[in-house]
Amino acid sequence: MKKAIFDQKAKPALFRYCFFCLLLFSSTITFGQTRGNVQVIREPLFDTLLSKRAMLNTGRNSSGLYTSSYGYRVQIYSGSKRTAAFNAQARFNSEFPEMRTYIIYHEPNFKVRAGDFRTRIEAERMKNQLNGTFSAMFIISEKINPPKTVISND
Repeated sequence: MKKAIFDQKAKPALFRYCFFCLLLFSSTITFGQTRGNVQVIREPLFDTLLSKRAMLNTGRNSSGLYTSSYGYRVQIYSGSKRTAAFNAQARFNSEFPEMRTYIIYHEPNFKVRAGDFRTRIEAERMKNQLNGTFSAMFIISEKINPPKTVISND
């Protein structure tokens, strides 16, 4: 008898389940997305901004020259005395007046870095030249200001 009661409850439940699935399937078909046209309205300056951003991402300015890139510098001094850092910078500038030097302060140390080298080999050459003059030199990889290139229209 228990089986007969179970069969009586199972048929309506199966019918409800099939009806629910059919209803769910038909609703997804009828309310599905239809194809349409998308119209983008934007300011005329938007294209100008996009081109400027692309130009900045390549590292070039409006004249087509590179403004900055990653390269190497030789760190010639690191210490907590400001006067010693300026003395190291002056000593380097007296030997190499055409090369730029940079003093960086990260509390509590002053660091003097010299040069804007595009390759590590160039930085190694400078480090070897300065080997007797400065002690404890390091080659640092950071963003540099490359030297200005001469553009000729030949």
